[in-house]
Amino acid sequence: MPHNDRIGALPKAELHLHIEGTLEPELALDLAQRNGVELPFADADQLRAAYRFENLQSFLDLYYALTVVLRTEADFTELAGAYLRRAAAQGVRHAEIFFDPQAHIHRGVELDTVVAGLQAALETAPGLGVSTRLIMCFLRDLSEADALAVFEAARPWFGTVITGIGLDSTEIGNPPAKFTDLFRRAREAGLHRVAHAGEEGPAANITDALDLLQAERVDHGVRCLEDPALVARLAAEQIPLTVCPLSNLRLRVVDTLADHPLPRMLAEGLLATVNSDDPAYFGGYVADNFHALADEPALGLEPETLRLLAANSFKASFLDEQTRAAYLAEVAAHRF
Repeated sequence: MPHNDRIGALPKAELHLHIEGTLEPELALDLAQRNGVELPFADADQLRAAYRFENLQSFLDLYYALTVVLRTEADFTELAGAYLRRAAAQGVRHAEIFFDPQAHIHRGVELDTVVAGLQAALETAPGLGVSTRLIMCFLRDLSEADALAVFEAARPWFGTVITGIGLDSTEIGNPPAKFTDLFRRAREAGLHRVAHAGEEGPAANITDALDLLQAERVDHGVRCLEDPALVARLAAEQIPLTVCPLSNLRLRVVDTLADHPLPRMLAEGLLATVNSDDPAYFGGYVADNFHALADEPALGLEPETLRLLAANSFKASFLDEQTRAAYLAEVAAHRF
């Protein structure tokens, strides 16, 4: 981060970040070599060139293909550690990190291996000036029964390492109603709940995530603007939306960044935040998203709007009130 990068230095929380989506090409190739995995790419440049997507599914195909290089605790520790160092350098003071246990269990990696590896990295975060939470996400294209089996196996980590659950992967054809029992059990276990909705799926998925799953936060949610009644509800209840601008651009949710609905979302009074989603694949980490928004003249985002987005990120977090207040004071004191 350049010395004079006041946008990058703006204190911020990241609330929508898939740790598997931080797998940079160089690390993917290093881990493949370490673990004896053959990838169909000659070098990092060739792999990076494959990061061109037509839609969510084309991204997921590559995303899951590359997870095969993650085999050991050390691999997950290295992956998460690399993200935390990048995040700290981009002004992230708090990160609520997603991971996809089913993507690893289904290829023979034990749940203990994944969680222990991630936990080891998260224990280093305070030394970087970053607080963390870990959110276990479930793949909505798999069955609820499969999700429930993993959920029960993860109980020993609830409340200590794992503080919430989420729902991600292919939205079309996999509505929130499919996972009502999973989210009920999470509520009973005292876990926080988030869900991807309203990215490629309709605004109705957002409503169902709130009503059927009792999600506390909606990941993406950009299609809420298609339903005025939903917009009014989101604004009145200040339900957070974790928006990912560069992801929306790369996955063709919007044709150009100038078309992004974020300014309208803010104008409607929505508690929108800015996040990076899968930054290794989508062209940038969270400060890069802030920069891209600030550099797009058509969006008209002034420094005070960026400050609002940073403040929103802490308001939308699952931090305790005292810690949240301390971070919000840092945002208020920041000078561009």
